[in-house]
Amino acid sequence: MGELDYGIDPKILQRIADDIIHLRAMEIEVAMVIGGGNIFRGAGLAEGGMDRVTGDHMGMLATVLNALAMQDALERNGLFCRVMSAIKIYQVCEDYIRRRAVRHLEKGRVVIFAAGTGNPFFTTDSAASLRAIEIEADLLLKATKVDGIYDDDPMINPNAKRFSRLSFDEAISKKLRVMDATALVLCRDNKIPLRIFNIFTQGNLIKIAQGEDIGSLVQ
Repeated sequence: MGELDYGIDPKILQRIADDIIHLRAMEIEVAMVIGGGNIFRGAGLAEGGMDRVTGDHMGMLATVLNALAMQDALERNGLFCRVMSAIKIYQVCEDYIRRRAVRHLEKGRVVIFAAGTGNPFFTTDSAASLRAIEIEADLLLKATKVDGIYDDDPMINPNAKRFSRLSFDEAISKKLRVMDATALVLCRDNKIPLRIFNIFTQGNLIKIAQGEDIGSLVQ
């Protein structure tokens, strides 16, 4: 969304695409899970009176729109990319099949997982954790608008303390709202380290790939 009030900012798309292109030049396999909050949030719609399942399905479709936009940004810059959806929309993207996703990665393609888990009541965080486990990722990155995990909202409280490292149990027990509890437990039980970082600071993604201690690490 960038600085827009709604929708997709082409400048943000291009900047993220530039970082992904750099990662692929380093021969790093890249898979992405994209949310849809810039268009719809199922939980928010439910709070307004809409049926939760209907709202979540609308949110899943919003993630497909974002995924297709990112695919276009990457392919305009010469990268091969595949969008794989957890709900069947095979006229615009592939169905998610784990073995096919792994094959795409092995062939050097960027894979974008859309439509969450395909089930209502599960967040994009849970989808990211699940897909990371399924493709046996080395690291799960959560791109946010803050530079790590804090004990309070740093946008409101300038004295909020940032944690550079935490265990999954600490993140869950302290209720730090890093990710939802389901996502954290999935990562913990399957030993997938999680790093939270600010996506709006250009170059952060590359620095993480180069081993720099950017943001907060949960493991």
